[in-house]
Amino acid sequence: MTEVKIAFVGAGSVVFTQGLLADLFGFPELGHVRIALHDIDGERLATAEGAARHIADERGAKPTISAHPDRRGALEGADFVVNTVQVGMNEATRTDFAVPARHGVRQTIGDTLGIGGIFRALRTFPVLRGLAEDMAELCPDALLLNYTNPMAMNVLYLSRIAPALRVTGLCHSVYWTMHDLSRLVGVPFDEVSYLAAGVNHQAWVLRFERDGRDLHPLLDAAIARDPQLLRRVRVDMYRRLGHYPTETSEHSAEYVPWYLRHDTEIERLRLPVGAYLGIIEENTADYERTREALAADTPLPVEGTMEYAPQVIHSVVTGTPRTIYGNVPNRGLIDNLPADSVVEVPCLADALGVQPTRVGSLPPQCAALNSAYVSVTDLVVRAATDGEPRHIRHAAMADPATAAALPVERIWDLCDDLVRAHRKLLQPELREELGH
Repeated sequence: MTEVKIAFVGAGSVVFTQGLLADLFGFPELGHVRIALHDIDGERLATAEGAARHIADERGAKPTISAHPDRRGALEGADFVVNTVQVGMNEATRTDFAVPARHGVRQTIGDTLGIGGIFRALRTFPVLRGLAEDMAELCPDALLLNYTNPMAMNVLYLSRIAPALRVTGLCHSVYWTMHDLSRLVGVPFDEVSYLAAGVNHQAWVLRFERDGRDLHPLLDAAIARDPQLLRRVRVDMYRRLGHYPTETSEHSAEYVPWYLRHDTEIERLRLPVGAYLGIIEENTADYERTREALAADTPLPVEGTMEYAPQVIHSVVTGTPRTIYGNVPNRGLIDNLPADSVVEVPCLADALGVQPTRVGSLPPQCAALNSAYVSVTDLVVRAATDGEPRHIRHAAMADPATAAALPVERIWDLCDDLVRAHRKLLQPELREELGH
C-alpha cells in the first residue's frame, strides 16, 4: 500500500485526535502517511491541524497533513477513515442529562445505553448515513474505524444501511480493564493472557491467566483484602455473576436496573450521578489549553495512548499480526446472542484487515444481560431505518435503567421532551411527539 491516506472525521475532538496521531507517528513505517483532517468547526479544525503538525515534528515523522471543512475532500481516496464525531457536542450532552433528570432518571455517563445513549444515537445516525454514502463513492475499499458512541448502535446502524462498508468499532475498555486487573493481582500485564467477549461496555472477562494458571483466585484474594473494592459496581457484579465486566463502574451501573434507581445503592457504591458532565468540562478545558498553547507557539507534550486504530492501521499496512478487540456484526461469533446484533470480541488485525474470532456461547447469566442490551440497540436502529418514532419509545421501555426509574406513561413523556429538545438533529420521520 503506497501513499497511505488516513482521514479523521470529527478531528475537532482535538485531545483524542492528538493521542491517535502520537500513536500513529510512533510507528516508523507510518511516518510518511497522508493525514486528512475534517471537522465542521473551523476553529477546532485549525487547532487539530496545528497539533498534528507539532506532533509530527516531535516524533520525527514527515506526513502530508491537510485540513478539510468539507468531508468529501478528506475522504477522497482514503485507505482508512477514523470516525470520532460527536453530533451536537456539549450542548446536546447536557440536554441528555438535564431533561431525564427532570423526570427523575439518573445517569452517570449517558453515551451507550439508557435514554442518553438512545438519543445520542438518533442524532448521530443522519451523519453516519452521509458518511457511508460518501465513502461508497469516494473510498469504497477504505476501512472505517469507529470510535463514536454509542458504539453498538452506530456499528449496527452502519451494518444495516451500508452492508458493504468495512467497519469495525474500537474501544479501549477491554485493554484497560485487563491492564488494571493485572496490576490488582500483582502480575505484569505482558505476562497475562485473557479472553473477553460480550457487547461494547458490557463484555465479560472469560479467561484471565498467567502461564495457563487461572488468576481469578488472586483477584478474589485482592478483593477480600480491600473492603473498599466492594464499593465498586463492577466488583459487585463480578461477585454475583462470576465474570468481571469490562467497563468502569460508572458505565456498568447504567445498563442494569439495580443501582441508579436506589439512593442506598448510589451511596453504597459511590456512584457519581452526572459524572459525564464533569468529563466534558475537563475535555473543553484541555482543548482550550491546547489551542492557547499552539497560539503561543508553546505546544503541550502529547503522549501515546495505546489506542487500537493506529495498531490496526500499522497491521494492515505492514502485515504485522496483532490481536485487538473490535465491535462487529455477530454472524455466529457468539452463539447465544442474536446473529444480527453487534458484539465485542477479539479480532486478528493483519494485511487482510480485521478478522473477528468466534467465541461460542457466553455464560447464560452474562448473555441474559447482553440480550437486554442488544434488544434496546435493535429497537433504536429500527426507529431510524424504518422511520418509526414509536420504536424510540419501545427502546426506552425496554431499557433496564429507564424502565426501573419510570412508569410507562412518563417514559413516553420523557421521549417527547427529548424529541422536542433534539428535533433539529433528528431525521424528519422521528421528530413527531406521540403523547401517551
